[in-house]
Amino acid sequence: MAIQEGDKIPSVALKVVRNGKTEDTTTDDLFGGRKVVLFALPGAFTPTCSAQHLPGFVDKAGEIRGKGVDEILCLSVNDAFVMDAWGKDRSVGDSVTLVADGSGDFTRAVGLEMDGTKFGMGTRSQRYALVAENGEVKKLAVEAPMKFEVSSAEAILGAL
Repeated sequence: MAIQEGDKIPSVALKVVRNGKTEDTTTDDLFGGRKVVLFALPGAFTPTCSAQHLPGFVDKAGEIRGKGVDEILCLSVNDAFVMDAWGKDRSVGDSVTLVADGSGDFTRAVGLEMDGTKFGMGTRSQRYALVAENGEVKKLAVEAPMKFEVSSAEAILGAL
């Protein structure tokens, strides 16, 4: 069953890429005592993810932080090396923290995996965004298959 509004973010170990440096972390550290926006997508370097989803959050990062958000996280079922290369390619800088869910542990824990086998991608994350405060999901916006509407930076900004 997928995570719902009001649920706690599950405890999972992850890797983050901040300003070209990879660090080990946990969801407890990322979400505890903070207001966080997390958006997840099927894959780095994929068309919609690279052309719209990530750039939207990079462009709107200042406005989103202006609504009291401590950090913006972008999660994908990719390894930290891919996420680092993608961040450099997309000029992310310090606007968004890239989160590598390389084995899909977080994605499975929140119940938002998708089967991308027909696209040659295997198991990946669904496209979604959430707002969490002190580790509790306050807003969750999961996209319908092949859509990009409710998880955009603009939609999340409107929900803040």
